[in-house]
Amino acid sequence: MPQVDKSESRAVAGIVLCGGKSTRMGTSKALLAFGPETMLQRVVRILGEVVSPIVIVAALDQELPPLPEGVILARDENEGRGPLEGLRAGLKALPADVDTAYVTSCDVPLLVPAFVRQIIDLASGYDVAVMEIDGFTHPLSAVYRRSTLATVEDLLENNRLRPVFLFDAVKTRRVRPEEMTADPNLRTLRNLNTRADYEQALSDAQLDSD
Repeated sequence: MPQVDKSESRAVAGIVLCGGKSTRMGTSKALLAFGPETMLQRVVRILGEVVSPIVIVAALDQELPPLPEGVILARDENEGRGPLEGLRAGLKALPADVDTAYVTSCDVPLLVPAFVRQIIDLASGYDVAVMEIDGFTHPLSAVYRRSTLATVEDLLENNRLRPVFLFDAVKTRRVRPEEMTADPNLRTLRNLNTRADYEQALSDAQLDSD
């Protein structure tokens, strides 16, 4: 894995959630080719430029591509419970000396490292820092403290599965688009749900699907 920037973000880990069903894509996003890599491999490589270690949270029986040495693998405890379930597994898998994690899905191949650095900086003094656009939050482009784990587990126990319940329960910084100067076009938020999304992202990355 590439050497991480020697900055404050070294104390921050990464969590990549890849256990979704990929129903609209029709195939596993984690295994989907994106240039010479799979999409998961690409996201792990890019994220590894900024944070370390990286935790991959997969479904119980999910197949994964080869991953770099040092990547930590965790599995969802329960299926079909959404991002809070993956967040729980990821936070529980963090090494004891890591307090904070940047959390992403695996289907954001246009992830911008500077976005990750900036939102980590914006999280200072907060339990969570999350992008919010027109009232819609992006829980899989966000920073979470380990201390949120107890609240996450309580919400899951009470079947309150929407991430916004967590944001309302802890000290959350809702980052506005105009604050994200490191990625003004918000390429980091472009998750791919359909083949059309995939083909457009390949084009924007100047790659092809062959």
